[in-house]
Amino acid sequence: MFDYKLLSALAAVVEQAGFERAAHVLGLSQSAVSQRIKLLEARIGQPVLVRATPPSPTDIGRRLLNHVQQVRLLERDLQSVVPALDEGGIAERLRIALNADSLATWWAPAVGDFCAEHRLLTDLVVEDQDVGLKRMRAGEVAACLCGSERPVAGARSLLLGAMRYRALASPAFIARHFPHGVTAQALARSPALVFGPDDFLQHRYLASLGVEGGFEHHLCPSSEGFIRMTESGMGWGLVPELQVQEQLASGKLVELLSDRCIDVPLYWHHWRNGGQLLTQLTDHLAKKAGQWLVPLAAQ
Repeated sequence: MFDYKLLSALAAVVEQAGFERAAHVLGLSQSAVSQRIKLLEARIGQPVLVRATPPSPTDIGRRLLNHVQQVRLLERDLQSVVPALDEGGIAERLRIALNADSLATWWAPAVGDFCAEHRLLTDLVVEDQDVGLKRMRAGEVAACLCGSERPVAGARSLLLGAMRYRALASPAFIARHFPHGVTAQALARSPALVFGPDDFLQHRYLASLGVEGGFEHHLCPSSEGFIRMTESGMGWGLVPELQVQEQLASGKLVELLSDRCIDVPLYWHHWRNGGQLLTQLTDHLAKKAGQWLVPLAAQ
């Protein structure tokens, strides 16, 4: 059986980014927190923390944190029926993986009122929508937004809608690279912008135009930076429609092929045994996300 005092020490060190702050939160001395971590490691026979600044969990440490989070969520449910268990209404922290474009556009307005009402703190892990589910599979997060419909064992998935992406470039880039008009072949020969090595959106876009294989591209792992680089004429890129309404209206960015867009589905994955808070957040997202996401059938 787990000693939850030891697991709470691990969670505090990671959440507070250090032993000193963890000790303050737990009301213990720093050496006492350190001893609890050492005892936990002795009991499971392997390290749970990488001693760096700040400390980070090992693979097994992340799984233990995942377990602690589930227990906390279930304990929160008990507090509603057993008031004596309530420890003063401490805010809950939920670890969620989501793609950078959602974070840069619709996520905050969708969940802001819910977090305030339910005293929910979020610990967000930014991952591409094509690989976010690996965080749940590894036991690192309580929920995630990703492009995969099939949930991992012990979880459920819910389609929230799709983010619409359009191929955009600056007027100067278009004049320089497409003097005779935008064609699939010309696109493949001009520099593109790609979010990161796990981002294959541009590849899919070109494939839909009949172009296969590699192409020259910049790597830019920032949603805001991606827009700035596109505006500066460094390349063409697939950009969330939600994020560039002003640029399109002003002419700062121009759509390359107005009849061609990509709708990327976003599925909300969450634990089945995540307690009422996670269920309520899921219901909230199901109601709210449609204000920003398009129906998947529209693609």
